[in-house]
Amino acid sequence: MKNAVIAVAASLLVMLSVVVLSAPVFSTSLFSTSVLAAPAQLFGRDTKKDKTRLLTGKVLDGGDNPLPNAVVYLTNTQTRSVKTYIVGPDGAYRFPALQPTIDYEVYAQYNNHKSGTKTVSQFDDRQQVYISLKVETK
Repeated sequence: MKNAVIAVAASLLVMLSVVVLSAPVFSTSLFSTSVLAAPAQLFGRDTKKDKTRLLTGKVLDGGDNPLPNAVVYLTNTQTRSVKTYIVGPDGAYRFPALQPTIDYEVYAQYNNHKSGTKTVSQFDDRQQVYISLKVETK
């Protein structure tokens, strides 16, 4: 009989702890608020996904023709480090694995002519960014 009473008491304690842990938080004061944290997945962010960005684009002349062998310069505005990419016959370039919390500047050069500088902003939340760079060759 004593063992049965202990078993019932233990199961009641387990049930009570489940009820207390799953109960909503109520406040007895009008000026007090409670904040409960929710998992990141509920806000559209999955922490398991790759959080880097991809920058792609084309280097074009004034007539929207590709400029093969143009050089694209990508500058990390925080560290001032520069990456380069020599475009192929289609004028396309690609910079993968960019950090989303850093601004980048990108421009192209072709035969001593330079395009305007464009910025990839940290406030732009796209994971894939496409930028065409126009170089006036005349």
